Amino acid sequence: MNLKNAQLDVDNWIKEHGVRYFNELTNMAQLTEEVGEVARIIARRYGEQSEKESDKNKDLGEELADVVFVVLCLANQTGIDLQAAFDKKMDLKSRRDHDRHHNNDKLK
Repeated sequence: MNLKNAQLDVDNWIKEHGVRYFNELTNMAQLTEEVGEVARIIARRYGEQSEKESDKNKDLGEELADVVFVVLCLANQTGIDLQAAFDKKMDLKSRRDHDRHHNNDKLK
């Protein structure tokens, strides 16, 4: 799966199962909510907080997929080709950070 196809899948899902996209502000709020759910799982499962019994069955992969879904919605409704944007970002990071992490004593 590439991002272009994922954007098409989300758009088709909205057309078949949803009435319409939520507006951008609503989707931004939803994205914040979904990221918060990811943060809660990671903080409690991998961090120093104890995990509540009610959180032990939460699926991190499912929550990350929720984040991706909302990001794809936002890209679709704002006319962003996320594949092109991601490819551009990876190229930039590869050029800018080529030696940066290798030279970081904190990572050794």
